[in-house]
Amino acid sequence: MNLVNIFVKSIFIDNMIFAYFLGMCSYLAVSKTVKTAVGLGAAVIFVLGVTVPVNYLLENYLLKQGALTWMGASFAEIDLSFLSFILFIAVVAAIVQLVEMVVEKFAPALYGALGIFLPLIAVNCSILGGALFMQERQYSTIAEATSFALGSGVGWFLAIVAIAAIRERLRYSHIPAPLRGLGITFIVTGLMGIAFMAFMGIKL
Repeated sequence: MNLVNIFVKSIFIDNMIFAYFLGMCSYLAVSKTVKTAVGLGAAVIFVLGVTVPVNYLLENYLLKQGALTWMGASFAEIDLSFLSFILFIAVVAAIVQLVEMVVEKFAPALYGALGIFLPLIAVNCSILGGALFMQERQYSTIAEATSFALGSGVGWFLAIVAIAAIRERLRYSHIPAPLRGLGITFIVTGLMGIAFMAFMGIKL
């Protein structure tokens, strides 16, 4: 049950976009059509679902103080936590490179549509944020870390697909000239963020 709570909470209450505003650059740039939004959202789910558990293992079996006790009692006092940022980013970059290669191979049209924003997942702050939140919240098992990662990815996916669907409909609306484009997108994003605040009253 705890895994379900973590999963649901990371989608609606601790949504990466609407609660922490992480990954806003690609959220705004790639949300012009639902097709590209679905592609990037799926890529983010995959990258989070892989990198957070891997970084959890690095954190608990290599980096934090006492993590190396499995190598022997003499390693118990070693603390490599100062390497967290470097190793977390290295894992993210490696997985993103893998995703980029797979998308280019099997979905060239989507690869062309996403353009520079696919490799930029490597510097998407929501991806690194997932690893850092995992580290800060100190999940007790890798299953909890994975549940958090997948929930965060699904939350980001829902946010970008929702705004993409709204932006497609807004093309046929009579919007004042100064608000067209990113102007109305910022307003809609703010309203969606306020709507998601309603989930904060849920007790999990």
